[in-house]
Amino acid sequence: MYSWAKDLFPINRSITGPGVRETLAYLSDLMPDLQIFSIPTDTVAFDWVVPKEWSVHDAFIADEQGNRIVDFKKCNLHLVGYSEPVDKWLNLDELDNFLYSSPEQPDSIPYVTSYYQKRWGFCLSHNLRKSLQPGNYHVFIDSNLYSGVLNYGEVILPGHESKEILLSTYICHPSMANNELSGPVVTTALAQWLKSQNNLRYTYRICFIPETIGAIVYLSLNAERMKNNTIAGFILTCVGDNKSYSFMPSRKGETLADRVAQLILNTDIKHYNKYSFLDRGSDERQYCSPLIDLPVVSIMRSKYGTYPEYHTSLDDLNFISPEGLYGGYLVNQKCIIALEKNFKYRATTIGEPKMDKRGLRPTMGAPKQLDQNIRDMMNFLMYSDGNTDLIQMAEITGINIIKCAEIAETCLTSGIVERVD
Repeated sequence: MYSWAKDLFPINRSITGPGVRETLAYLSDLMPDLQIFSIPTDTVAFDWVVPKEWSVHDAFIADEQGNRIVDFKKCNLHLVGYSEPVDKWLNLDELDNFLYSSPEQPDSIPYVTSYYQKRWGFCLSHNLRKSLQPGNYHVFIDSNLYSGVLNYGEVILPGHESKEILLSTYICHPSMANNELSGPVVTTALAQWLKSQNNLRYTYRICFIPETIGAIVYLSLNAERMKNNTIAGFILTCVGDNKSYSFMPSRKGETLADRVAQLILNTDIKHYNKYSFLDRGSDERQYCSPLIDLPVVSIMRSKYGTYPEYHTSLDDLNFISPEGLYGGYLVNQKCIIALEKNFKYRATTIGEPKMDKRGLRPTMGAPKQLDQNIRDMMNFLMYSDGNTDLIQMAEITGINIIKCAEIAETCLTSGIVERVD
């Protein structure tokens, strides 16, 4: 995953344009099932319209000697996203109106965009901005805004059931590692793992979309099917650093996705930051909106907007790590495994079954560890009422969800429980 992030890091992505297509082409080599869709400019999607496509060939600010003071080719964060073409000379006072920097982080380059209002501008470190000397500067932006398309990618992995689990991530930011690339690379690894499973219970809908406008466009095309079929969904973003884990619930906070995410976090991670839906900031705004209302949550490492490096050049490949990405991968994978195994069971005997005649407990006193295993099995049986699912059993009993599933299989094989649809 980390090597994929390194490959993808230099690409200048935005909500449309060649950077999105280059990213999707790279991911399609890793996921042959990835289908790439193109939605034309001016397509209406609910209350929004697909904007013009944007591409950049070059952009810089040069001094009177021709030295590039700010160079898009060295760092694509230098250019305000969706900047219109410019070729002019400005004095320093005039130029300053088009510069963006962060006094709080004087060595970082901030990330700034203007998707829906025509503007141009450059981002630079505050220290560099303060060092600029009076004089004239050549401002040059070789960009294009034109009728084109918005691209997104989709993988559908069919399961035995038509009910779906959604995995969604975004591919619309330039060179930032945690806020941008951690999501797509972890999602790709999960897609590869799911593809390798031979007996999927659920169908998986895996989306690589531009944030906000991409989610809105995608929902405008797929909302009814998703509302009928989605049992749980996960937005994958900010899953690559080594800091604490974070949880963003769904709008109502009581869905199956909320339950399984908190079960895994409580049992496997224990210490994590739980946020309110009022702290939202990613595509949960679209998936959980009242007239869509999908059961979608997000398990992150450092939540977007909470770490100083967020939306700056400091969110680079040094901010994420292979270990951080793998942790983000594992916690989301465990949620999927738990959902795949989340059945309801009903006891087939009235009262407590006689376990020893089925070889499920010894006829003599057992060692302490075996006693605990028997106690776990008996606790499982006590809640096998046909109404309590495995996730709720794990919550009530404190038994690890995977162990719960193993106990269920043992009891199913022994005939003392039956699976309830």
